[in-house]
Amino acid sequence: MSSVRAADERWLFLDVETTGGTATRDRVTEVAWVLLDGNTVTRESYLVNPHTNIAPFIQQLTGITNEMVADAPDFETIAPKLQEAMQGAVFVAHNARFDYGFIKNEFKRAGLGFRAPVLCTVKLARLVDPQEKRHNLDAVAARYALQSATRHRALADADLLYQFWQALRTRLGDECLMQHATQLLGQASWPSHLDSDALDNMPDTPGVYVFYGERRFVLYVGKSKHLRRRVLSHFSGDHARGKELSLSLQTTDIEWHCTAGEVGALLKESQLVKQLVPSHNVRLRRAKSLCSWRWLDGEPPTLVWTQDLNMGAQPNLFGLFSSQRQAQQWLGELAQEHKLCKALLGLEKVSAGAGCFGSQVGQCKGACKGHEAPALHSVRTLAAMTPKKLATWPFKGPVGLIESGQGPDGEAQTDVHVVDAWCYLGTAQSAQDCAELLQVAKPVFDADTYHILRKAVAKLPHRLLY
Repeated sequence: MSSVRAADERWLFLDVETTGGTATRDRVTEVAWVLLDGNTVTRESYLVNPHTNIAPFIQQLTGITNEMVADAPDFETIAPKLQEAMQGAVFVAHNARFDYGFIKNEFKRAGLGFRAPVLCTVKLARLVDPQEKRHNLDAVAARYALQSATRHRALADADLLYQFWQALRTRLGDECLMQHATQLLGQASWPSHLDSDALDNMPDTPGVYVFYGERRFVLYVGKSKHLRRRVLSHFSGDHARGKELSLSLQTTDIEWHCTAGEVGALLKESQLVKQLVPSHNVRLRRAKSLCSWRWLDGEPPTLVWTQDLNMGAQPNLFGLFSSQRQAQQWLGELAQEHKLCKALLGLEKVSAGAGCFGSQVGQCKGACKGHEAPALHSVRTLAAMTPKKLATWPFKGPVGLIESGQGPDGEAQTDVHVVDAWCYLGTAQSAQDCAELLQVAKPVFDADTYHILRKAVAKLPHRLLY
């Protein structure tokens, strides 16, 4: 929609009552809408036979009983009337993803397609009243003195949305309100070559997403605390970066994995990038081998490799490098910056009794010639290397890092990230899952995972698994 005009556009304020909270599983029991077409207002409301039992607590909440819907029409019968009302209209609902998801799935069961521009009045309420903490329909109704004889019935709630819209027109004026609406409607454009179901069913919870191209070619892996929002941002209309435009044109399918929180998303993203090697990802790819400097007082640093020792449990390691050249370059730069002796660091060979080259040009304080005490040189070396010191695994064995959050269905979700010696073994939801991971998972030390887990261990509660 290139422009939005209050007087010319059709606005359909819709609400549904349902048998539960999952659009793909639960069914609609009532649908109602208030259609604002210019200055003409029409209201329609229908009970719907869901062909499934309505739980007692849902009956108590909505007042809709099994007996009331027993002789009601199927949604398929009502669908043509809603299609006609929606012609050229903006679909407006409170927490619109919920209502739109149910309507979309009911149309799908009826063998019909359904798609419309969607305006969420929760987001609109947040936009116009950012100072307020609550934006549910009861809070909005109280804030704007909206009138309703019955709550949790579809027509009454749809009419509250219409009243809210009219109150905003009075308060803000049409031009300002339309700017807000246009901003929300125009935040992203979904590519026509992608199945819209992928977006409609995508939750806005933490997780990881995968973009596929033709023949399931893996294009990109990303993570976010808000999956749906982040995926939409890849398809923003302006495509500020060429990479985003290329990704938008190439993507033919999207998959996602929900997590309880950000740590799980970070771990899953790192794991999938290394496993799938997407063409558009450069970061997080696994290095073929890692090395580190092992340094003991009184000895030159020794370069050690991940395949030769348990990197996560080994003390006195400094830095993680993808090559010997990178490791030596870092240590050489450190020596130059802190005037350390490259000979004592093992980076330069000297004859017995001779000083290193740095001592001749003032870049070494002369520990190689006896001008600096070896103990002082060791102290300065340790101080210089400490910022890159690897943390030794602080537990006697594996632990489960516990992360809690909200799942895609709005229910509580708890993930247990099983970790041993900074190696991520996988995520479990039960004690049995943890035990299986400990038996079958193969620990692999990885630099990205190490950095993620360093922060996670301090942030998340843990459970010992030994």
